[in-house]
Amino acid sequence: MTDDQLRAVFKALADARRLAIVHMLERGGEVCACDLLDGLDITQPTLSHHMKVLCDSGLVRCRKDSRWCYYSVDAGVARKMSAAFALLANTASDAGDGDEPAGACSCARRGSCDCSN
Repeated sequence: MTDDQLRAVFKALADARRLAIVHMLERGGEVCACDLLDGLDITQPTLSHHMKVLCDSGLVRCRKDSRWCYYSVDAGVARKMSAAFALLANTASDAGDGDEPAGACSCARRGSCDCSN
């Protein structure tokens, strides 16, 4: 994923309602907008706004069937995000266990610090 794509997904998920919508989608697979409305305390125009943001980010797909919209998480985008986090986790584990204080130098992690950090 590009940085712009990641930024768009993170921005979309930063809203509590949109995060709740994604949780509903991951549990239900493809979900009708009417069912999403039943599970949230929001109006239809507000749901439409949130779904537009999620779809524009690429994380959610919309399938229209007559007058109904069915939403689902885009599995390809979800896999790419998972891979990005796996890469991040591997990079973090290579640098140490993450328990050292911010700004600690590598020799401090080994227990033999003689520098001024």
